[in-house]
Amino acid sequence: MQSFIERTQSIAKADWWPTAVERLMNHMDQDGGHDLAHLERVLINASNIANGEWDHGFPTDWETIAAAVLFHDAVNLKKNHPERHLASTKSAELAVQELKGLIDDGKLDEVFGAIRDHSYSSGFTPQTLAAKIVCDADRLEAIGALGIARTFYVSGMLNRSIVSMDDPFAQDGRELDDAEYGVDHFYKKLLHVKDTMHTITGKEIAAQRHEYLVGFLEQLANEINYT
Repeated sequence: MQSFIERTQSIAKADWWPTAVERLMNHMDQDGGHDLAHLERVLINASNIANGEWDHGFPTDWETIAAAVLFHDAVNLKKNHPERHLASTKSAELAVQELKGLIDDGKLDEVFGAIRDHSYSSGFTPQTLAAKIVCDADRLEAIGALGIARTFYVSGMLNRSIVSMDDPFAQDGRELDDAEYGVDHFYKKLLHVKDTMHTITGKEIAAQRHEYLVGFLEQLANEINYT
C-alpha cells in the first residue's frame, strides 16, 4: 500500500490522499483485475484524459475526479454476482462516507455521481464531465493490452475456455457465449467499448487500443489456422 501511495500522490495532488487510501483499504476486496494496480492505471488514464480535455477547452475539477477514481471499485462484486449492477452505487455510498472531512462537502454529490454512473453494468449514464472522465478512464482498462490480459484473467477465475475451436469467432451460426468462451467477450463487449466513450480525449485513446484488440484477434485467427 505504501508504494502505491508514494507513486500516486504526485498524480492525485491531494494532501488527503494517504488517509483516503488507508480508509479505502479497510473495505476494498481486491482481485487481480480490481486491485491497487488497477486503481493506479485508471488514475493515470483519468489524468491523461483530464489534461486532454483542458487542452480542448473543457476545464475539470481534478480533486473530484481523483477522489472518484480512488473509490470507484471500493465495493467489488464478482462479474457473476446477482447484485453486480449495484456495485458502483454501493461504492459511491462508501466513498461519500469515507471522504467526509477530507474533501469539501460540496463536492461529495459529484463524487457520488461519478462513481455510481461510471459502471457499464449500472444502467446509469454519466452526466458531469468528472463522471465522463472517470467512466472513460475505467473503460480504457477493458481494451488494448490490459483489456486482453484482464479478460483472460477473469475467464480463468470463471472457468471459461479460451476459444471455441468449432466456431472461434461465431461466424458459422454459433451464438456468442462469453460465459463459456473468453474470446466471445471481445465480440459481445470489448469491440464496442470505443463507441461508448464520452470525452474527446477518451475517444482518441480508445481508438488506438481498439486497433490493438483487432490485431490480437487477427493473430489468433492465424495461430489456430482459422480463415
